[in-house]
Amino acid sequence: MLWVKAFHIIFMVTWFAGLFYLPRLFVYHAVCDDAPGNARFKVMERKLFIIMTIGAIGTTLLGLWMLFDYAWLMASGSGWLHVKMMLVIALIIYHVYCWTLVKVFRDDQNRRDHIFYRWFNEFPALVLMAVVVLVVVRPF
Repeated sequence: MLWVKAFHIIFMVTWFAGLFYLPRLFVYHAVCDDAPGNARFKVMERKLFIIMTIGAIGTTLLGLWMLFDYAWLMASGSGWLHVKMMLVIALIIYHVYCWTLVKVFRDDQNRRDHIFYRWFNEFPALVLMAVVVLVVVRPF
């Protein structure tokens, strides 16, 4: 099970790298006003989204594997795990919304300014801090 946990963490790091960097690309793309730069951002966003999706799938599948292996924890009142699962679901929704934004930029339909994307970029960092505290400290 330690191998599963190790690869779960590896995939999670890959996923979060994308969750941190893709919205930052949106910030820069939103202020880009030249055709070559616009085309470059589209390629970068698409390729990064593919890599982070692999990370998300690996994280989710290995996380589910551990969850089912440790199913007895769910019955023993581990509230931290329930909160963590809700945060993972929120991250999946965020990930899907990032895909929507990749398509918006791909189709040159962006109507938001860089300030929106700067705020949008903060969500994964907050979730990561909360998840790490929940897993390590297990406050409830």
